[in-house]
Amino acid sequence: MLDYVLLILGIVLMIIGIIGCLVPVLPGPPLSFLGLIALQGTRFGDFNSTTLIILAAITIVVTILDYIVPIWGTKKFGGSKYGTRGATVGLIIGLFLGPVGIIVGPLLGAIVGELIFKDDMGYAVKAGFGSLLGFLTGIGLKLAASFIMTFYFVKEWIA
Repeated sequence: MLDYVLLILGIVLMIIGIIGCLVPVLPGPPLSFLGLIALQGTRFGDFNSTTLIILAAITIVVTILDYIVPIWGTKKFGGSKYGTRGATVGLIIGLFLGPVGIIVGPLLGAIVGELIFKDDMGYAVKAGFGSLLGFLTGIGLKLAASFIMTFYFVKEWIA
């Protein structure tokens, strides 16, 4: 019975982990990794320690990069923390507007954030684009890590 409870918990954590790659409040890759750990506690999971260590390292690196890459993208294009914060707010609003909102929301949010910081549309668009680029790169890295862990989860569960 405990095996099935942990299996369901693992599945839920994997799903929330993938959602967490898009929603800034949820730590996607760490939740996905916890899903693997839940599966490991069942008769369905038999990961070797090397695989778990490598996936833990990927989780840590991607989580750290998720904080660094958006800042780098913003600074590279001359932006400020207002652009990064605006992109985050724009993404949250954009989530309710479907796939297009996920892209357009952060861009418009970053531009509005930069306009609050400095009343210059040319600057705001350039910095907003940099913020968006860094933000989307972070999302891509998180999704890649969570999808890799989901692949291992499914492979181990079915095997």
